[in-house]
Amino acid sequence: DRYLGFFSLLGCSLVFMVQGFYSASDDVVELNPSNFNREVLQSDSLWLIEFYAPWCGHCQSLTADWKKTATALKGIVKVGAVDADQHNSLGGQYSVRGFPTIKIFGANKNKPDDYQGGRNSQAIVDGALNALHTLVKDRMSGRSGGSDYSRQSGGGGGSKKDVVELTDDNFDRLVLNSGEVWLVEFFAPWCGHCKSLEPEWAAAASAVKEQTKDKVHLGAVDATVHQGLASRYGIRGFPTIKIFKKGEEPEDYQGGRTRGDIIAGALDLFSDNAAPPELLEILNADVLKKTCDDYQLCVIAVLPHILDTGAAGRNGYLEVMMKMAEKYKKKMWGWLWTEAGVQMELEASLGIGGFGYPAMAAINARKMKFALLKGSFSETGIHEFLRDLSVGRGSTATVGGGALPNINSVEAWDGKDGELPVEDDYDLSDVDLDDNFGKDEL
Repeated sequence: DRYLGFFSLLGCSLVFMVQGFYSASDDVVELNPSNFNREVLQSDSLWLIEFYAPWCGHCQSLTADWKKTATALKGIVKVGAVDADQHNSLGGQYSVRGFPTIKIFGANKNKPDDYQGGRNSQAIVDGALNALHTLVKDRMSGRSGGSDYSRQSGGGGGSKKDVVELTDDNFDRLVLNSGEVWLVEFFAPWCGHCKSLEPEWAAAASAVKEQTKDKVHLGAVDATVHQGLASRYGIRGFPTIKIFKKGEEPEDYQGGRTRGDIIAGALDLFSDNAAPPELLEILNADVLKKTCDDYQLCVIAVLPHILDTGAAGRNGYLEVMMKMAEKYKKKMWGWLWTEAGVQMELEASLGIGGFGYPAMAAINARKMKFALLKGSFSETGIHEFLRDLSVGRGSTATVGGGALPNINSVEAWDGKDGELPVEDDYDLSDVDLDDNFGKDEL
């Protein structure tokens, strides 16, 4: 089997190293949460950035080519590297799910492009020059170039529109009565630290809004104007950040002040307070397509026929799945199930079909790749299966036909035990049976 990552172009073998890959003598710029904003986001240069983990075998193999690329592009394109194992806030901010991941930070630094080319220095250089050509062409045609952050938020931030302006008049309605999670910054316009935080807060607000589907909000209160709010929450210094959750007393935010730190903290709050994803029965094509299109991964179980398990047995399997959906809710994956034999084209496309129930597959619909559960259909077995996928390990294959299969429209399970089909009764009293029936005539 080939080992491929669901969320990266290349998977990683588990080889442990503790030191970083690059030094000051290399042309590769080592990036971290402290210098990323200054070096990359506020820069007008095109950046090519590798997100790596020191234990990743493929990352180790890429190192020599990455250094060669940086030297070849010196003075033309910036080449950087982020130890995303150490600085996971940066990796999380840019949805890095496997290693190595390479991203191109061009005109819009808020939305870098994934590099999809080969992993040798010549291919990487060609890809960088193509991206640079596109950037220059866009600038010549009048489309935006340089850093979007500086234009949108006074230098180095995201769009201010995603930071909710909170006041004495709207605070209770928007924050306390919303039932959702809020991170609220109390600031003063004259405060230097507040000015430094502003672009980080704005960028984090945009990312958090997108990644939590607008379930976690970032707000800001001018405490010099809305002194009633500042007094109510005992604000004594600026900036002060507080966390508001439904039915709980506000608490002080204790995390870092970079956008990556803020995003990571907000996502943790989201996962802690979010309901687990819904477990849906595949009743028609729309259920399958919407779930697999809307989520990065859809986890599908094919359960035994109801006559084989009864309602109690089936509910036991569904309970295991719901526990796993709760455990992995931070991943925001979709969860589906169907009965064996009902969706035969789906089973065939996943190589299940006919035996081995219950079975489970995880589909990445964007790549049309899937992986099968090889272990037991249990909390332990499924956890090991999904854990391996989430770190880029596991055997995968292409979905049969290269597309989601046809799906039958069926009625939802009624929650009851199955019933054997009723056969017609035959009255044999009127049937004339020959006494010699069944005897051989010599």
